[in-house]
Amino acid sequence: MTDPVERYTARLRRVLAHIDRHPDAPLDLDRLSAIAAFSPCHFHRQFGATIGLSLHRYVQLSRMERAAHALAFRGDVRVTDAAIDAGYDSPDAFARAFRRRFGQSPSGFRAAPDWRGWATTLRPFHHARSQIMTIAFTLDDVTIRTVDPVAVAMMRHIGDPATIGDTIRRFIAWRQATGTTPPASATYTVFHDDPQVTPPEAYRMDLCAATGRAIGADEPVAAGTIPGGRCAVLRVVGDTHDLEPAARFLYGTWLPQSGEQLRDFPLYCQRVRFFPDVPAQEAIVDLFLPII
Repeated sequence: MTDPVERYTARLRRVLAHIDRHPDAPLDLDRLSAIAAFSPCHFHRQFGATIGLSLHRYVQLSRMERAAHALAFRGDVRVTDAAIDAGYDSPDAFARAFRRRFGQSPSGFRAAPDWRGWATTLRPFHHARSQIMTIAFTLDDVTIRTVDPVAVAMMRHIGDPATIGDTIRRFIAWRQATGTTPPASATYTVFHDDPQVTPPEAYRMDLCAATGRAIGADEPVAAGTIPGGRCAVLRVVGDTHDLEPAARFLYGTWLPQSGEQLRDFPLYCQRVRFFPDVPAQEAIVDLFLPII
């Protein structure tokens, strides 16, 4: 028989998935409580007690995260489009709500995002999602693959992980200018350092696009290779903004029980499906741990 706590949690998980898929739709109490099959007269308290945020604040932060991603990383998205996609009737109402949350106007955020402010604003939202959306990995989730080497163009980020958004913006601009955008060119991230123990100013991460094209000396990227060989692979589906829980599972649970030995190349991932191109719970990342 299914655990009653899991049945209860699954009903709330349906609500969060609906919010992810329909950010521009009416997300009122009656509609969302019906999706959970809970009484509307109790749903506000049930949601807040389990998730840790009020329903209204959760919905608004969900919409604002999506809008902020679009403004920062999708140059073809107009502020008006972001407002409509976030469920606002007018750009002015959207701009007021955006400024209240992030301390910047939508156009100001697009021009020069305050990433630390963005992270602070969304931290309660990500924590709330983790209450019921966090994936519990098992040993059976890990597969062993022998992968071919991949030639990549690499842009290195050195510095506080909180400011990686600026490097991502430059990387996206280069990819658009050179035609190496997804899905034609696979996307990888190489994690050289553990953010838990590395000083922020020394943290290193490589953003990579698979390409065999020659890299010019004046380009903001360098040619590199992700080496082939055996890898333990863990697929992460859903909230992929924080891969630390998956990394800890690979290193702390899977590796000691596997009998495998690590190869001399860092942990890396391939980003298969991206938020906000797909709803948050449908994003996919494959995490690769190189082994001998």
